[in-house]
Amino acid sequence: MKILVIEDEKEFATDIVNYLTSGNYLCEVAYDFNSALEKISLYMYDCILLDLMLPGGDGFQILKELRKQNKQDGVIIISAKNALEDRIKGLNIGADDYLAKPFHHSELAARIHSVIRRKQFDSSNLIVINELKIDLLSKAVTINSTPIILTRKEYQLLLFFIGNKNRVLPKSALAEHLSGDVADMFDSFDFVYAHVKNLKKKLNEQNYGGYLKTIYGTGYKWETP
Repeated sequence: MKILVIEDEKEFATDIVNYLTSGNYLCEVAYDFNSALEKISLYMYDCILLDLMLPGGDGFQILKELRKQNKQDGVIIISAKNALEDRIKGLNIGADDYLAKPFHHSELAARIHSVIRRKQFDSSNLIVINELKIDLLSKAVTINSTPIILTRKEYQLLLFFIGNKNRVLPKSALAEHLSGDVADMFDSFDFVYAHVKNLKKKLNEQNYGGYLKTIYGTGYKWETP
């Protein structure tokens, strides 16, 4: 899962990134309004942590731009401003949640999990697709009750495919999801092919329904009814 932290206090942002990274999230940071605007325009995120007071602009404008671009990224406002009118304004513009500073890391992680679960997986901690089951809390994957051992990258890909079911995902989008904005620096996306190949192999070995399709010359698509 990929998180964008939009926060001008660098020490605070680093603290959040270190905690979330230890929980296997892939994190990127924007320290000001312009860099945040650039990142949301170029990339997709599972969840955005958004401070309201930024150098060069404010978080409300970031929210408006996300909705203008019809982005579906989850957004949690994190701000020292805890006025009721700010919370209402942020939620009305399109934020999914609001967390006032200071907060505990564990609460932040729970809020992120809740937003992602609600937006991508119909608010359930258990994803069931016929013979395939994924427990989001334990990160356990089974096919016909047989445990499937996936690497962290393979698990991230599986959730990304299911969260974007019936959509063709180009290799560039998969590379970005796995590696963040450094994906632009790669000469090829061979590493994406390798991870997808290994994921498909493990799923096929247990005779799953063959939902992950290769769209030749384009990318991949997870097809389920």
